[in-house]
Amino acid sequence: MQEPTNTSAWQVLWSHYQEIKHAHMRDLFREDPGRFEVFSLQNGPVFLDYSKNRISWETMESLFDLAREIKLQDKIRSMFAGEKINTTEDRSVLHIALRNRSNRPIYVDGEDVMPEVNAVLEQMREFCGKVRSGRWKGYTGKPVTDVVNLGIGGSDLGPRMVTRALEDYAPPDLNVHFVSNVDAVDISRTLQNLSPETTLFIVASKSFTTQETMANARTAKQWLLKELGDERAVSEHFVAVSTNTEKVREFGIDPENMFRFWDWVGGRYSLWSAIGLPIAVAVGMDRFEELLSGAHAMDEHFRSADFENNIPVIMGLLSIWYVNFFQAGTQAILPYDQNLQYLPAYLQQGEMESNGKRTTLAGDVVDYHTAPVIWGEPGTNGQHAFFQLMHQGTRLIPSDFIAFVNPLHSQQEHHEMLLANFLAQTEALMLGKTEEEADREMSENGKSRSEISRLLQHNVFPGNNPSNSVLLQKLTPYNLGALLAVYEHKIFVQGAVWNINSFDQWGVELGKQLAKRILPELREKKRFEDHDSSTSGLLEFINTTAKL
Repeated sequence: MQEPTNTSAWQVLWSHYQEIKHAHMRDLFREDPGRFEVFSLQNGPVFLDYSKNRISWETMESLFDLAREIKLQDKIRSMFAGEKINTTEDRSVLHIALRNRSNRPIYVDGEDVMPEVNAVLEQMREFCGKVRSGRWKGYTGKPVTDVVNLGIGGSDLGPRMVTRALEDYAPPDLNVHFVSNVDAVDISRTLQNLSPETTLFIVASKSFTTQETMANARTAKQWLLKELGDERAVSEHFVAVSTNTEKVREFGIDPENMFRFWDWVGGRYSLWSAIGLPIAVAVGMDRFEELLSGAHAMDEHFRSADFENNIPVIMGLLSIWYVNFFQAGTQAILPYDQNLQYLPAYLQQGEMESNGKRTTLAGDVVDYHTAPVIWGEPGTNGQHAFFQLMHQGTRLIPSDFIAFVNPLHSQQEHHEMLLANFLAQTEALMLGKTEEEADREMSENGKSRSEISRLLQHNVFPGNNPSNSVLLQKLTPYNLGALLAVYEHKIFVQGAVWNINSFDQWGVELGKQLAKRILPELREKKRFEDHDSSTSGLLEFINTTAKL
């Protein structure tokens, strides 16, 4: 596999970067009044304006050449064909099969996976129908009022994010909660206002051995049995999303209530699978399938559109442009919708766990940057927190602004203010404010020349800060599915260019392994292992001062 820095397109981009790196977007817009029409496009519900980027058409042509030179189209075909592109784990990568609404056969090791995918969807439909209609009864015969999802990482962030985003579509008499942290505060606060008689737990763990999830599951089981007293109650109040039938049965869950998924589903791409069960419970299976349909439509766009008109390809290549040429270390995700409050955290895992790699597919250490740090907050809250740094700080921070043209609520005045801020911030980040403009503004506001001289530089904004604007008409399950698929495929594009495996996560395991070694030392208050002096000192301090 060819490394990107060795391609001829990369060399062209580097020369082009030297020419354009100091260009200001003010000038680019002034020189080309049609810039918006050139650098914007729509597919399905997703409208992308990428004109407020530090690019020319020459930039984009060279980026598209880079995509062609690293054979991006072949890599896309390999994923959709079920080839084992997760090479370190010898696995296919087929989250796209989970939402394959065309039901086109997709093969792994010569077997079409779609019949099994459809069987699990039907199992989910039956289960959700029982819970939502009140036909699923707890041990004492009462219907379920609260569902608690116990998971972590991809088994928590995706379902939590989507359930919160689609909260307006959920019934008022069925509440869905999420517990992920092994810190007992998380589960204790969740359970304190719930009734064991009417609470149903979803334990989401592929192996059914995930340390944090199983600790929370055991605590939930103890809480349930303390009230209901009979081990048989467990099977009425717990279901599992797992592949480990033996462990599920051992816990007390009826294997008939185990929802399967597969090793070709990565955790951070798993909300489309049975891991999305809490979403389906919250909004109903019809709407869950609308979510799948929106993602599938974007899959088809990504798979078939030429690069020049391909939204995920364009967004992925722009990220390469900033990370590897402008040396931008972070990217902000800024949804102007409170319903998307967990989207930055979800995309943080999606991108940083996928592309936070230092090793190429061939096992060589890279000599170029890979994933940026992803962070963000819903607008307008972020404006009063960190936008100061974006406007007048010393770091280049590319950002994605995401908004919906029409709100789900009826408060039009609020929504107009929200959209005004959305538009104003992208414009302000791009334009900035020159010395002349700042001088004139202060003069018009009655400032004296001495005051103007003293305050002038404080009122200057360099501008030239790049952003993408992503607009959708309304927050619906379908539209949300399309939006999330855009970012999944954007991440794929980045990994393909960087020649890394976006679908393993070996870095997650090291801390887990060490925690297992240290845990007995905390429990028995003695040291069994040789640690560095810092870890040994901290362990000694905790063991000698802990009151537990």
